[in-house]
Amino acid sequence: MDGKTYRAEDIQVLEGLDAVRRRPGMYIGSTSIKGLHHLAYEAVDNSVDEALAGHCNSISVTINKDGSVTVQDNGRGIPVDMHAKLNMPALQVVMTKLHAGGKFDKKSYKVSGGLHGVGISVTNALSEWLDVEVRRDGKIFFQRYERGVPVTELIEKGETTETGTKITFMADANIFETVSFHYETLVSRLRDLAFLNPGLKISIADSREEDKKAEYFYQGGIKDFVKYLNKNKNVLHDVIFFSKEKGDTQVEVALQYNDSYADNVLSFVNNINTIEGGTHLTGFKTALTRCFNQYIEKNKGKNNSNGELKLTSEDVWEGLSAVVSVKIPEPQFEGQTKTKLGNSEVKGIVDSMVNDAFSSYLEENPSVARAIVDKTVNAAKAREAARKARELTRRKNYLDSMSLPGKLSDCSNRDPAQCEIYIVEGDSAGGSAKQARSRENQAILPLRGKILNVEKARLHKILSSNEIVTMITALGTSIGEEFDMKKLRYHKIIIMTDADVDGAHIRTLLLTFFYRYMKPLVENGYIYIAQPPLYRVKKGKEINYCFNEEELKILTGGSEEGKEVQRYKGLGEMDPEQLWDTTMNPATRTLLQVTVEDAIGADQIFTILMGDQVEPRRLFIEQNAKKVVNLDV
Repeated sequence: MDGKTYRAEDIQVLEGLDAVRRRPGMYIGSTSIKGLHHLAYEAVDNSVDEALAGHCNSISVTINKDGSVTVQDNGRGIPVDMHAKLNMPALQVVMTKLHAGGKFDKKSYKVSGGLHGVGISVTNALSEWLDVEVRRDGKIFFQRYERGVPVTELIEKGETTETGTKITFMADANIFETVSFHYETLVSRLRDLAFLNPGLKISIADSREEDKKAEYFYQGGIKDFVKYLNKNKNVLHDVIFFSKEKGDTQVEVALQYNDSYADNVLSFVNNINTIEGGTHLTGFKTALTRCFNQYIEKNKGKNNSNGELKLTSEDVWEGLSAVVSVKIPEPQFEGQTKTKLGNSEVKGIVDSMVNDAFSSYLEENPSVARAIVDKTVNAAKAREAARKARELTRRKNYLDSMSLPGKLSDCSNRDPAQCEIYIVEGDSAGGSAKQARSRENQAILPLRGKILNVEKARLHKILSSNEIVTMITALGTSIGEEFDMKKLRYHKIIIMTDADVDGAHIRTLLLTFFYRYMKPLVENGYIYIAQPPLYRVKKGKEINYCFNEEELKILTGGSEEGKEVQRYKGLGEMDPEQLWDTTMNPATRTLLQVTVEDAIGADQIFTILMGDQVEPRRLFIEQNAKKVVNLDV
């Protein structure tokens, strides 16, 4: 073909699973680490569907030493009898045909998980090899596949009294950017599934490391989930739980307030984490806000002048930990990542249930009602104070992006995608960084001292901190209800602090601020941590930099004789050329991108490190003290 002709023979028909291998992103979102884990989720979702149907109460996941993954359950086992129309075993149909399975007529499964609905066949297609073992009808059946193609017949391996399915697969290195599974990423998903399916035991083990395993079993379901979300927080009352069924739709809601200023509200549809929310979350939020306003109006004589106050959803969200879980036969997903529920009828069902149940709860539990109503009213007053603080700050031109802070050394480029800002600890390091930088696309913002710990402060107090206001202004996004990602001036926000205890503390304070008040910056991968070297090793005219003790040992061979070793205690100790070569030059630097693989885990770490309770922090330090490599005293 010469490129100018276009005939029938130019039309390709991709048979079987060829389409999946040719365009994997269409089926699992991407071939990144996220897409890789989707292979395991598809296998686990099959097992969870068996649990939802009442036929399975145990699932195990193992990351094997060779990097393959095994998912095993004690469900009914995938059928192995011959499929009349396709003239092949039903197991082979499930493993090789897209959109094949027992979930479409709703006879075998009332509801089922799985975000894209493509099933285990996609895992098979994108694996170098896959072994499936089925136990049912008193026998053990086995079949092996390579890149989606069966390489053995379905064979009988022996007899058994057990039932279930066991799938072991090796992700295809020709497809994925990496085939190394993250234990913590899998743990996050499996823990959620155990909470969402009370009575289901889910275990995970990582054979690549000794004693790395966990087991999850929560008889209390999402009530236990909320307790877990509020771990190490000061709660205001016991968990409140509602459930309702309407037709084929099941709704469960659990909520509990704590005395913090951050919210942690999760929503799920058929066990899928709807991170973009949707109609079920809208119904919950609308009903909750209405209930509080009606209660305040009804009791305004007993509650001073609070009857004049009108709460917003932002007010009732403060300090709220909640899980909203719905199970529906035909979910319609929307949004950028296809994790936003679009079924319009669900909004009304959730709204009605929460409105009736929560209104009754407030009336029947006056002491709890008073505690959480006071919390929301204080949040409303703080919101008003924050609005006034914003206006005052804006009048002084602090929050006006047209008036950038004087201490910011901006770059000349105006394309945010090309620009990066270094948030630097102290004027000394800031001076070196300003001299070292590329003026075209690198901006420098030095901060003086440690910023406010925002874990213990509301927005109006945060806006009284000059260092934080300077940072907000430099980034251009504003904050709170006025936060606007489109106005972000830099797509790389790089935290550059000293490699000592104070530097680590400042870095943690900054990360807490970004996670609590500018979370979309973290979620979209805009936050980075610079990795300055710890040592400079000079031997003759040759100079090398080491970023940790291990690198130093390798470079020096354990002996510093004949070598000049300099330990950097601060960025200010480096001259501009050294700072550029090691930490700021895109060609030679190392940047650590801040991501949120486990949002619940991240929330708990910030609570432990920066919250009010001392005991959890003491335990955390005791448990992790041995991992410290460098400690300046």
